[in-house]
Amino acid sequence: MTTDMDRPIQRSFLFRKRRWLTGIVVIAIFIAGTMIFGSAFSGRSVRLDAATLTFGIVERGVYHDFIPLRGKAVAHDTVYLDALEGGRVDRVMVEPGDSVEKGQALIKLSNTALELDVLDREGRLIESMTQLQSYQTSLEQNHTDNEKALASLDYNIVRLNRSLARRTSMAGNAEPVELKDQVQDELNYYIQLRPIQVENNRKQEELRLRQLPQIQAEILKLQQDVKDTRSKLDSLTVRAPVSGRMTALNVKVGENRNHGERFGEITQDTGYKISAEIDEYYLDRLRNDQVATVQIADSTAQLHVTRIYPQVKNGVFTVELDFNGMAPASLVPGQAVQGRLALGNDVTTTILPAGPFLERTGGDWVFVLTKDRSSATRRHIKIGRRNNEQVEILSGLEPGEIVITSDYTGLERADRVDIKK
Repeated sequence: MTTDMDRPIQRSFLFRKRRWLTGIVVIAIFIAGTMIFGSAFSGRSVRLDAATLTFGIVERGVYHDFIPLRGKAVAHDTVYLDALEGGRVDRVMVEPGDSVEKGQALIKLSNTALELDVLDREGRLIESMTQLQSYQTSLEQNHTDNEKALASLDYNIVRLNRSLARRTSMAGNAEPVELKDQVQDELNYYIQLRPIQVENNRKQEELRLRQLPQIQAEILKLQQDVKDTRSKLDSLTVRAPVSGRMTALNVKVGENRNHGERFGEITQDTGYKISAEIDEYYLDRLRNDQVATVQIADSTAQLHVTRIYPQVKNGVFTVELDFNGMAPASLVPGQAVQGRLALGNDVTTTILPAGPFLERTGGDWVFVLTKDRSSATRRHIKIGRRNNEQVEILSGLEPGEIVITSDYTGLERADRVDIKK
């Protein structure tokens, strides 16, 4: 016996239709998701117009190991004019642009405190020098007195010997014995005194010979100190240390200047050199005597690196270059020049034209065109040397391949570039 509960439930047509529609929606969402996010699974792609891109061909060729050189002409030798002593500016005797001779007075200062200090110090030095000279004179006088004393002893010994000999030779012993004994005693006294005087003279002479050079050296030092002290007053007159042209002068009458402050600069007539700023990327590759060429007017001049300043500021460092021979006559101070600085010899290697892409990638990766040239894929590479025209390729690219060399801004996360022609 069956009941109502045992009968199978019949699904309505509407229920079956809803389940069928749900399945269609799920399939549609899956297809749409695949279309929309498919590129996320295979790598992000960007579509760009071919007209906005530049391309470079990888090839086997000669790499010219140079960098662009941009600099300016500066005086080869510049001497700075600083205050040796501080003071008030009383007179300025030159102007910027004037030619000056070595030793010429340029600026006159006054400093009352310094003048009093110099006088006091000079007085004390002269007093010390006078004391040393007095002691030197005393040593010389003692030496003379000792020599006189020894000479006097020798004289008395000779005199008494003669007197005793005369008294002894007198016939009949007319000379009283007491007088002869008196002469003999006096002679013996001088004979005993002589070795003492000789030893005293020897010690005094050793002392004199030892101290005299020291005294002389000290006197000479004091004399030099006196000159140096007086020169402080001479330093209140600022003089040209070299001959040349006064290219800068920053001083006014009446102002006070401290010791060491800069008054200006003098440019010597020794020609010009080139001062250039180089990208810090090349700091480790710069060496003295590396060769450069620059274009000045209608001629080309050869130079060589003479000084490298390793301090990096705003991403650049400074180098100085001298001309091989005389600088061109047409060169003027501050004139801008352009040329090339050779870092090494030319070599045959795999090269790629340089481009803006280096700024974004640093040479670590590039976009390489596919064979059909419809797209470009991202590829890691390794580069060596580079200049403003060429990049040396060490690995990752083969000759004949084509690379996008234009700016990669906005492509940092892309793995493929689709090219619209």
